[in-house]
Amino acid sequence: MTEPSLAVIGAGPAGLAATLAAAARGIRVTLIDSATEAGGQFYRQPAAGLGARRPQALHHQWRTWERLRDGLCAHVQAGTVTQVTDHHVWFVERRDERRGPAGFTVHALVGPEQEQPAEIRATAVLLATGGYEKVLPFPGWTLPGVVTAGGAQAMLKGGLVLPGRTAVVAGTGPLLLPVAAGLAAAGATVAALVDSADPKSFVRRSRVLAGRPGKVAEGARYAGQLLRHRVRTLLHHTVVAAHGAERLEAVTVAALDRDGRVRQDTRRRLVCDTLAVSHGMLPHTDLADALGCRVDGMDVYVDDEQRTDVPGVWAAGETTGIGGSALSLAEGHIAGRSIAARLAGRAPDPGEWAAAARTRAGLRAFFAAVDSVYVPPAHWAEQVTDDTVVCRCEEVSAGAVREAVQELGAGDLRTVKLLTRAGMGWCQGRVCGPGVAGVAGCAETAGRRPFARPVPLGVLARAGETEEQ
Repeated sequence: MTEPSLAVIGAGPAGLAATLAAAARGIRVTLIDSATEAGGQFYRQPAAGLGARRPQALHHQWRTWERLRDGLCAHVQAGTVTQVTDHHVWFVERRDERRGPAGFTVHALVGPEQEQPAEIRATAVLLATGGYEKVLPFPGWTLPGVVTAGGAQAMLKGGLVLPGRTAVVAGTGPLLLPVAAGLAAAGATVAALVDSADPKSFVRRSRVLAGRPGKVAEGARYAGQLLRHRVRTLLHHTVVAAHGAERLEAVTVAALDRDGRVRQDTRRRLVCDTLAVSHGMLPHTDLADALGCRVDGMDVYVDDEQRTDVPGVWAAGETTGIGGSALSLAEGHIAGRSIAARLAGRAPDPGEWAAAARTRAGLRAFFAAVDSVYVPPAHWAEQVTDDTVVCRCEEVSAGAVREAVQELGAGDLRTVKLLTRAGMGWCQGRVCGPGVAGVAGCAETAGRRPFARPVPLGVLARAGETEEQ
């Protein structure tokens, strides 16, 4: 009889926590990640060749990372975990029980060029694929020098480089605080942190937010760092436009009224060479959707054990809803214990993860309140001019999208895509989808794609072949 095994896709906080929990209970685990080192975006480390002397200066919760890292190393050395890096998963296939043992085949592309195929077989799968940034378009957002907030953070953590000398950090969401503080601490001049969140919304949610004093204290620490570096914080403001000839030279920001519209009399111009912008995060749901997992809104559905509605598939972390590293760790731990019990043929005892379940419940409530505070301006699309490119891959303008709706009768995002090609390019709508939906006035939905990333036709044609074939 084949020994039960688990494939964990994603080596961020959720994937690491699940790997350690399952491996500690006798399950053979293969940990798969697209990066060359474990940690994900949250625990991203500088390359060894850079010789960073104090990488912990770029992180908080460093001791948690050390425990995860050391635990993973111990299991790898013991042979209970196989760590597979630089593997870009494009599909997870359910194996037909009529042709052999039930389970899954994880299909990946290996290496930076992503041309060599690899297949990993397992009895069960945990999807810990994290999330990605949401960026809404505005005039000038395609200029060199405009980056995502997470991209700026990745450059700093992974490459020990600043995206520019003078930065504006803008958009909305809790990610803006650590990005602005990190850039300022690393030597950049942060001209302003511009957030569309309304301070009154924090007051209205104060009771729920106060229920997680650790998170409130974390935010206060970042705010203190911004004060020390004399960073202006402009709440209930937004970026109206970015300006420059060959690259970014300045941005125009303005205050918002109570309805979320720009107050034209408050427009001001800030000189900068970098704009780090983010309007929140979205879960990666491609692999789950292709497996047939239920997706509620933008999040993969899971039960109290972190099981999806597809037998043998669990999900944890940002893919089930954006909530930060602590929530991801709790969900990963619960998933790992559940998987270990189920693969051993017994019903799990929820009492074994009671503490993690309490953390999960508290953080889910906290981030539900956070999500209601950190929202893009209600009328942001009004500032998007017709000549603004909203789909970079296919160079589709906002005017073309509006024409598809107003003149050609498009009433949903799929029809807009068919009429304009918006979302048909390399990113397959991951970057432009929310912006196109907003400009079109359509509902934003989770993307439905057969594969999680582009695949060479030769690899696709040979998928599933064995050496004997």
